[in-house]
Amino acid sequence: SLLLAMLMLASLMLTACGQSASSSAASESQPAESTSESASAEPEEEDEENYETGDAALDNPRNQDEIGEKELLVVSFGTSFNDSRRLTIGAIENDLETAFPDYSVRRGFTANIVIDHVNRRDGEKIDDIGESLDRANGVKNLVVQPTHLMNGIEYDELCGKIADYSDAFEKVVIGDPLLTTDEDFQTVADAIVDWTKDYDDGETAIVFMGHGTEAESNAVYQKMQDLLTSGGHTNYFVGTVEASPSLDDVIAAVKAGEYKKVVLEPLMVVAGDHANNDMAGDEDDSWKSAFEKEGYEVTCLLRGLGENETIRQLYVAHAQAAVNAVAQ
Repeated sequence: SLLLAMLMLASLMLTACGQSASSSAASESQPAESTSESASAEPEEEDEENYETGDAALDNPRNQDEIGEKELLVVSFGTSFNDSRRLTIGAIENDLETAFPDYSVRRGFTANIVIDHVNRRDGEKIDDIGESLDRANGVKNLVVQPTHLMNGIEYDELCGKIADYSDAFEKVVIGDPLLTTDEDFQTVADAIVDWTKDYDDGETAIVFMGHGTEAESNAVYQKMQDLLTSGGHTNYFVGTVEASPSLDDVIAAVKAGEYKKVVLEPLMVVAGDHANNDMAGDEDDSWKSAFEKEGYEVTCLLRGLGENETIRQLYVAHAQAAVNAVAQ
């Protein structure tokens, strides 16, 4: 059992945790420091919130025991925005549960600061990675499906954490993040274009805000931009909060066209802190305010990628490949 687990893990570290580096533009060698790059990443503030994030009671934390011998652990960075968590991460988990009825679907978040914030504010307890793996007592076949956007630092850290627990299971396989193969990029590009087609009136720039990372895997954003542009969607723009293309880069690109309006939408799994504050906030340094200062009429779409059915089904497809690997 131990040998099989280690063999399986060695295989996944060479494939699931490192494959398609060229197509995903993610580097095998990452900086040592941990940079938040997940599609759902968000900072958390300790001060009192002055906004409503929804009813946590409607969310299913999926921290039940009695898992059985087959578990599908869905790993996300996490968000304290309750409605978005339910409509994005929760929706992905629901689709995975429907697709794999033989597996018990459970949740794990990598951001303890988010877990602690939700628990303190709402009394909802979400497992971190260690807790979720400890809860998998008795599980023989473990499939881990991350909701990460890319194969970068956080994904590599997740693979390392799972490796620490590998001897507890007979088989362990980790699914690919959202943007892994060229086909994944095309699927996501087509999905977001179709999602925003009602705003594509010839005079509107449609801008997607990613998180960004200082790691080389940040190149996924430029790759998505190039794919949209080469596909004829020249009024679509991709920028990041913390890396490049920056907000200034995107504003310059939009100003080069003859647009009157701007639509802003997060290129993240959830519509959390970054989407509500950095993108759509009323502060002077928000993306909304910056474009309004340039004279554009701005519309903010506060929805995460997890709300898009096509994108959720791409996660299901990645989980299917992992489930198939377990069966081999």
